[in-house]
Amino acid sequence: GKYDKIILSPGPGIPEEAGILLDLIKEYAPTKSILGVCLGQQAIAEAFGGNLINLTEIFHGVATTTELVKENTKLFKDLSSGLEVGRYHSWAVNPEGFPEELEITAVDKDGMIMALQHKTYDVHGVQFHPESILTPEGEVIIKNFLLS
Repeated sequence: GKYDKIILSPGPGIPEEAGILLDLIKEYAPTKSILGVCLGQQAIAEAFGGNLINLTEIFHGVATTTELVKENTKLFKDLSSGLEVGRYHSWAVNPEGFPEELEITAVDKDGMIMALQHKTYDVHGVQFHPESILTPEGEVIIKNFLLS
């Protein structure tokens, strides 16, 4: 194909309401680099058999600290744990029933999944918004995805 990388942008609602999002992930995950942001991460989890939880505490324009559970992954190369990230979401990937094909790469202080990746495909997701001013290292994360 013409493109080798796909970025799944944030959006309202849940993945089932987002047109061809889930089908696109299933189709292209084996052959293209994919980065899912917020709704995009949730869709990646669902595409591989995971499910979502509706949060009782909503995060809209909230900066929180994220701990890296796996060091030196593609997205977080040269970054250290304790990243400040900007969050805007009311749904999250459920840690219970988390897909076997995926692995968690970052969590918040309560253990909520903040980033994940596929174990074999070049597929990555972040619950937070790297494009937000509330994510100071966001540009590094996006460059790590685009340039590797």
